[in-house]
Amino acid sequence: MGDVLAERTSIEETIAGRTVCVQLKEAAESDPGAPAYSDPAGDGWTTLTYAEARQRVLEIAAGFAALGVEPGDAVALMMINRSEHVLADLGAVHAGAVSCSIYSTFAPDQIAYVSGDVGAKVAVLGGPAELARWEPILGELPGLEKIVMLDGAPAGDDRFIGWDDLTALGRERLAADPAAVDARWQAVKPDDVLTVLYTSGTTGNPKGVPLTHTNVLYEVEATERLTSLPTHGTQISYLTYAHIAERVLSLYLPLFKMSHIHFCTDLANLGASLAQVKPVMFFGVPRVWEKIMARLQAMMATQPEEQQEKVRAAMAAGLAYIEAGQYGQTVTPEIREAYEQADAALLSIIRSLIGLENASWLATAAAPMPIEVQRFFAGLGLKILDVYGMTETTGAFTGNTNDAYKLGTVGRGQPGVEIRIAEDGEILSRSPLNTRGYLNRPDADAELLDDDGWLHTGDVGSLDDDGFLKLVDRKKELIITAGGENISPANIENYLKEHPLVGQALAFGDGRPYPVAILTLDGEVAPGWAQANGIGFTTLAEFAEHPDVLKAVGAAVEAANEKLARVQQVKRWRLLPVEWTAETEELTPSLKLKRRVIHAKYAEVIAGMYED
Repeated sequence: MGDVLAERTSIEETIAGRTVCVQLKEAAESDPGAPAYSDPAGDGWTTLTYAEARQRVLEIAAGFAALGVEPGDAVALMMINRSEHVLADLGAVHAGAVSCSIYSTFAPDQIAYVSGDVGAKVAVLGGPAELARWEPILGELPGLEKIVMLDGAPAGDDRFIGWDDLTALGRERLAADPAAVDARWQAVKPDDVLTVLYTSGTTGNPKGVPLTHTNVLYEVEATERLTSLPTHGTQISYLTYAHIAERVLSLYLPLFKMSHIHFCTDLANLGASLAQVKPVMFFGVPRVWEKIMARLQAMMATQPEEQQEKVRAAMAAGLAYIEAGQYGQTVTPEIREAYEQADAALLSIIRSLIGLENASWLATAAAPMPIEVQRFFAGLGLKILDVYGMTETTGAFTGNTNDAYKLGTVGRGQPGVEIRIAEDGEILSRSPLNTRGYLNRPDADAELLDDDGWLHTGDVGSLDDDGFLKLVDRKKELIITAGGENISPANIENYLKEHPLVGQALAFGDGRPYPVAILTLDGEVAPGWAQANGIGFTTLAEFAEHPDVLKAVGAAVEAANEKLARVQQVKRWRLLPVEWTAETEELTPSLKLKRRVIHAKYAEVIAGMYED
């Protein structure tokens, strides 16, 4: 405990008195010409330096002030990842306001709730697609005084102003009275709320999580100590800024590392962006890693059998090397030599094909990472480090590191973080990363934080003798069968998804005699799999009914069952003719299963598997 508290004191002393506003100023002054933000433009990029970015931020802050934004007000943001999103966010903060990025997949009623709950005075929207989600509920938001449109501001409507008009207004006001904006950002204090993020909500209305400058800077400093990323490194921003991980890694941390952020504005272009940017770090939720793995597997399957065998042998050496490097184990000279030979011959080439040859830190979080996905990338000589946290803990509060990791765990506590396991198995955490409570939800605060400052995560887990944390599942999502067995659905689902054809899986069995599963296909993998297996592909729905596909998925279920205890084994399954997405409401914006939605939507399918 003494070491933990000493680490906490060290970080608190490092960040004392600091804010994001102060950090941006120091970054811009220390290396004004360093590239900060690059947006895609044709085959190239348009780039802002740190000095240019800070000047834009001050202009936008002046523009927001001219629109009537006062210290403590909220500015809502909904747009894709682009430099304007970061500039508008930081501009709001420099005006003394609170930023709030909203998931672009939220339904209009959810947007109305969030905007009203946070008290947004101004909203900044990307274009017509975002406006279409807001238009139905604008009449329900009397506190929303102005809407800034990056593209497509409706003419003749005083509620709207174009982005260019806002920045022009800001330039004019800043030039006329620079001291007014300086007074705004200098008045911002470390304990002020920096941003409010809303949980994506698997059930009910999302909950607002206020995070202060101190919360965020503590997370940044702890992350810096665990990752040791280089300065001026290249990064890709592609996950929504409504997600805490993306905010920390590609909005706040870069201000300390002087990173060069490249925006991937379309997830379909992520592979191309990786190849172009060759980032020094990369974070992906498990589904992103699964898709990269599936594409690589599909590509490898097209190679001659002789070449495939060479790749398998090289990957076996890579896996042995990464597994031997785990905490408490030893890399023997023989394992190291075999890996170095495999790396020089093949593995380094494969890593370069996916743009990860420069990446010194690779991570995942948000949902359980299938161990077979980790093992696949380990075969390429890549450590996908599992970290663990929540919006309510300002992101990760545990993490594996390059020097201390165990596959299948989410690592040890971040510096200065206390962790313990409650009697019922729930993971509890206490540190300066914890939010003070939910916005406008005192009823929910008591469930989140106890009187001693311990945050109740709602997750079940265990700590080993070395302090590594292993997740079991969400406390409320554990299946209790009719026989009284406690089963983790996520564990079953991860085994089912090991087959590249299986895109999503949901295990069900609460109060039932045995588990069953609903499966969907991976729409990106299916066409290539069909071609490799000599099957004509027209639509995913028809493909899902093909006997060879059903046979392959059946084999995947059998393979999963072999790794499960008898009471955990899936007795029946159904393959759906559709994919699950955030837009079709089966997934949250961070690609977690909305279990209750799926249970309701496919109630007849589930019931049918128990009819006999």
